[in-house]
Amino acid sequence: MVYENPDQVMVGLEVHVQLNKAATKMFCGCTTHYTDKETNTCLCPGCLALPGTTPVLNENSVNFAIKIGLALNAEIETETDFYMKNYFYPDLGNGYQVTQFDKPIVKNGRIVIEGEDGELTVRIRRAHMEDDPGKLAHIGTIDKSSGTLIDFNRSGMPLVEIVTEPDMRSAKEARRFLDKLRSILEYLDVVDGSLEGSIKADANVSVYRGTRVEVKNISSHKAVEKAINYEIMRQKDMIRKGNKLVQETRHFDEDRNITISLRVKETADDYRYFPDFDLVPLDVSDRIEGIRAAMPELPDAKRERFVSQYSISDAHAKGLTSEKAFADLFESVAQKIDPKTAASWVADVVKGELNYRDLPVTSINAPAIIEIVEMVARKEISEESGIAVLRTLLDEGGTPKEIVASKGLLMVEDNFIETAAKEAVAESPDAVADYKAGTEKALNFIVGKVMQKAKGKADARLAREMVLKELEKL
Repeated sequence: MVYENPDQVMVGLEVHVQLNKAATKMFCGCTTHYTDKETNTCLCPGCLALPGTTPVLNENSVNFAIKIGLALNAEIETETDFYMKNYFYPDLGNGYQVTQFDKPIVKNGRIVIEGEDGELTVRIRRAHMEDDPGKLAHIGTIDKSSGTLIDFNRSGMPLVEIVTEPDMRSAKEARRFLDKLRSILEYLDVVDGSLEGSIKADANVSVYRGTRVEVKNISSHKAVEKAINYEIMRQKDMIRKGNKLVQETRHFDEDRNITISLRVKETADDYRYFPDFDLVPLDVSDRIEGIRAAMPELPDAKRERFVSQYSISDAHAKGLTSEKAFADLFESVAQKIDPKTAASWVADVVKGELNYRDLPVTSINAPAIIEIVEMVARKEISEESGIAVLRTLLDEGGTPKEIVASKGLLMVEDNFIETAAKEAVAESPDAVADYKAGTEKALNFIVGKVMQKAKGKADARLAREMVLKELEKL
């Protein structure tokens, strides 16, 4: 089915990726691990742009930018340079931002995502390097703030800004793009996406191919989806009422789920770009192939390999490869047990239980999963009990064997199930009559009574077989 896009929505994203695994800031030796530090303590004269300081480019950030470009199937600009982007804002120590202008280090890339009607190729216009400003803390809401505090710990952090073409047609597609991009970045090991401010996005939104509005500095993928949906509704409402849309920059208030006008949108001329004479032009031609040779296996390639190597479904492969940690966990489990069983447990059960508790994948290890699955396979415990063991392990700790013993989860004997089946049939004359009359659900009711008698410690398939056997006698 072709997605009609009735409102002619066009969405482009500008994604700010903080290279917090580069060890030091973009142009000085201060640490990138600032999120757990006291305010204004990860600083040096360079961060604050004090007179007499000169920038020294962090080599890791350059290598990371090239890795990102290669992963985005993009062209790498072999000769690039840095510019001063001038605008007044209190969190800029220099009074300008060091960025790239007409020769970004990355250009003309693409990412394929799952769109509204199948695969969608989102074009990457460019990705350029720049340093991050400090962090502003407004007293009150941004539109009614009574004052603003500045933390310069973030100032000078290395960034890569990834700019897409307006190829996305809905908020859902934008969120899927961000999910895919984050997955790629984590596979590259250039960013820890769990840290505050590590990945932020600006969303450029228009309807009916009209005036574009930018919503700035959205901090989560969920918030991006909400902001775009709100902005689509706001713009449609403005047009319906006969009001004129203006090209502007807006802020998304996550508490109120609305966007707020900040300023009329600037153009490149407003920023007065000119070369940063403290930084010499950069030639990266001698390092591209070395970085390409050391590139890790990326999500799409890993998904294809999982399908072919382990004969698992594409749906399971997608779920397992969206996060590298889950992919690694699956492969560790699949080395010891049937890969299809491993995929089902890791992608469906383990991932679901971790997400429900908002726990990282490091909360569980492969040996524990293997032990649970093997006990289920040997019919020592039921599958339901296996899930209960996993939940207890995540909530309270312990080992699978200890949990099974303490909770008395070992499977009951077959003769117990046979007796329970006879009792359940005898106690359910109405359900038996309904089943004989062709109501399949009645069978499930009787099997459920068997499972109740066994307190969940029976094999559900065996219980069903025993019940059918008793029904055939009637």
